[in-house]
Amino acid sequence: MKYLDEYRDRDQAHQWITRIQRLASRRWVLMEVCGGQTHSLLKYGIESALKDDIELVHGPGCPVCVTPIGVLDQAQELARQPDITLCSFGDMLRVPGSTSSLLQTRAQGGTVKMVYSPLEAVSFAEQHPERQVVFFAVGFETTTPATALAVLQAHQLCLKNFSLLVHHVRVQPAMEAIMQLPEVRVQAFLAAGHVCTVMGYDTYASFVEKYQVPVVVTGFEPLDLLAGIHECIRQLESGNAQTSNQYPRSVRLEGNLSARQLIDQVYEVNDQEWRGLGEIPESGYRLRAKWEQFNAGKRFGMMPAKVQNDASLCQAGEVLSGQMRPTECPSFGKACTPETPMGAPMVSSEGACAAYYRYRLPIIT
Repeated sequence: MKYLDEYRDRDQAHQWITRIQRLASRRWVLMEVCGGQTHSLLKYGIESALKDDIELVHGPGCPVCVTPIGVLDQAQELARQPDITLCSFGDMLRVPGSTSSLLQTRAQGGTVKMVYSPLEAVSFAEQHPERQVVFFAVGFETTTPATALAVLQAHQLCLKNFSLLVHHVRVQPAMEAIMQLPEVRVQAFLAAGHVCTVMGYDTYASFVEKYQVPVVVTGFEPLDLLAGIHECIRQLESGNAQTSNQYPRSVRLEGNLSARQLIDQVYEVNDQEWRGLGEIPESGYRLRAKWEQFNAGKRFGMMPAKVQNDASLCQAGEVLSGQMRPTECPSFGKACTPETPMGAPMVSSEGACAAYYRYRLPIIT
């Protein structure tokens, strides 16, 4: 398959692994930011192949995992109202709130519709004027432009029955929060390629200068990740931290200017609560005042989501900040499995715990 198989070449992967092993004079600690990267590192056996040379810890780049309990409870509250259809991506349906999930809410009579895009929710609202349609807008900068476009399209269609429950988050403030943890061990970052496709990577220059850690933009295929790891090790061994783009076929320095303009047109930056990580300054987006008519919270008179600590034994915060590997959690694979998840990282298709549970046998080695 062109544009895919060439980035999964087994022989080239082994060559990259050999180069990395020869280059590393000590065991370095790298964090991949995105859950999609975590799954590829486990799926293709890269984490296992390099375990003696590199410690890979897993970052907060799973939007499902970081959506706080209070916001999930709000989504369920909306879904229980008789005239509202709550639209959500499939990953969100099984994530537990304080007492139940959206899937359980639907089983109890709530109206929850799984959609594949925000525009599908807009189309549903246009086709069903008798119902209020709320789209549960979560995700990083990768999904934010699409929900911004949904707002503009709903405005153009003069829809009065469409709104958003917004919990969009930003990657770089979360990386800042991790670097400010007293127990931080991260020495370099593999930056998420899809986020950089939208936002570019020019803003990482100040981050690198401040914390003196390499930030290397990578894709999600095995050779993309290995090239990114090699570049991190090269910089660490030379003692010269820089921003580097190892995903040039998709990422430009300034990103996608049209998508960035869409975000700026509809959203403004605000402080945001993250599940397991607490409130992080300037780490989220909220609707600008011009678009407040599409704010589901205001439309339905909801108070701001309450800050709630995760009362379960799930240690998502430690996993998402790289302080704990999923297999170090005493509940992993025992009380907590994909069939009986105790927290979001075991539920989400991008969750680190789900990756460890699913990919236990390496392929490359």
